[in-house]
Amino acid sequence: MSAWPDTMTVAPIRQWPGELTRNRSRSLFKAGLSDTLDLLDREIWHLCDTRSQRMSAELLIAIPAGDLWRLDGKPRAHAVAEHPGVIFSLESKHGHLSYPCDTFTTWQDNLRAIALALEALRKVDRYGVTKRGEQYRGFLAIEATAAPAGFATADAALDFLETLVGDQWRGGHIPRERSSSVARVLRGAQRRTHPDHGGDAATFQRVTLAEAKLREAGLL
Repeated sequence: MSAWPDTMTVAPIRQWPGELTRNRSRSLFKAGLSDTLDLLDREIWHLCDTRSQRMSAELLIAIPAGDLWRLDGKPRAHAVAEHPGVIFSLESKHGHLSYPCDTFTTWQDNLRAIALALEALRKVDRYGVTKRGEQYRGFLAIEATAAPAGFATADAALDFLETLVGDQWRGGHIPRERSSSVARVLRGAQRRTHPDHGGDAATFQRVTLAEAKLREAGLL
């Protein structure tokens, strides 16, 4: 199982920014998805000053909501996307950054291309060519959207999960400062809504976004 960073939410793409590439290339990358995720996690850490910024990282993939997603809300390593384009974005110390890539024939290779590009951009600062992260400015205006919408607060996210699991699962009201109780409710919501278990795909993705908000608030 690939070790997806806890700081990164993954969701289906709702709208690609611009036109998709028509003639894609086969990449020469040899590393697997796990190596790519390790690299991406390291670059997220370098790009962000605070934990809340790191928790804002989001990856959008053109994998429809459904049985190609794992119980934890991450895509299966073998999942085949509708198109190979991916969009990675986060709130960084340089502002909101967004990186779409559909150069190569698989979403895994396009994700690796983004991770390597982030590493290369960081080296520009390392060698003293720029002073204030000017190399990131071209990526500040790109907007990416995910479906469905997320949660404004951690309380709203937990309220949503509680409505899914019911009193029988959670055993009464949850002390919201206890991460073990929150995690139990999350697991129950994931099991009840996962498409493999007869759940609704859109609701399952809402569960994933609720998890991201709870992690951002330090409740998981």
